[in-house]
Formats: sequence, C-alpha cells, structure tokens
Amino acid sequence: MQLIADLLMGLAAMAAAAYCLVLARRLKRFNQLENGMGGAIAVLSAQVDDMTRALEKAQMTASQSETQLRMLTERAEGGAEKLELLLASLHDLPDGHEPRRTVKRRRHRDSNLEAAE
Repeated sequence: MQLIADLLMGLAAMAAAAYCLVLARRLKRFNQLENGMGGAIAVLSAQVDDMTRALEKAQMTASQSETQLRMLTERAEGGAEKLELLLASLHDLPDGHEPRRTVKRRRHRDSNLEAAE
C-alpha cells in the first residue's frame, strides 16, 4: 500500500512539473515584445503618447482660436452698437411721403475783403 501511495505521489509531482513547464512557455510567449502581448502593450503605449501630444496641440490651438473669436465677437458687438445708433438716427428722418425740409443758409459777403486777382 505504501508503494502505491509513493507511485501516485511521484506521478502527481511529474504532472505538476509538466504543467509548470507548459505555463512557463506560455508566459514567455505572452511577454515577447515582437509578437506577444508585450509587443501589443508597447505599441499601445506609443499610441497613447502620440495621442497625448496631439491632444495638447489641439488644446493649444483651441485656446488660440477662442482668443481670436473673443476679439472678433467684441469687434462685432461694437459694430452692432454703431449700426443701432445709425438706425436710431434714421428714425428721425422724415418718411418718403413727407416733403423734406431743407435749410437754406445765406452767405454773408464781406464788402471789406478784396477779390483776389
């Protein structure tokens, strides 16, 4: 009985050793940089770095565009205020049906001035 138990223990130890060998090979292939998961992780890490740089550039460009847009908006608001004033002054003009009132100014001639020859 002791012999059978020793044989079973030896077989179990060999099976565990074979299982560990298979796992070690799989782990080695998993971590290879060229075609395993290690390579995929390295590629993804490089892509994340590239995307981070692109995002920083996009944020900088958006900030500059926002500044330019703010300046143009302020300029447009100033122009709109001027147009509102012009429109308000047009309300003071007579309608097309009413005759326009004209103001005639008379020039006073100074008799003391000599005419240029």
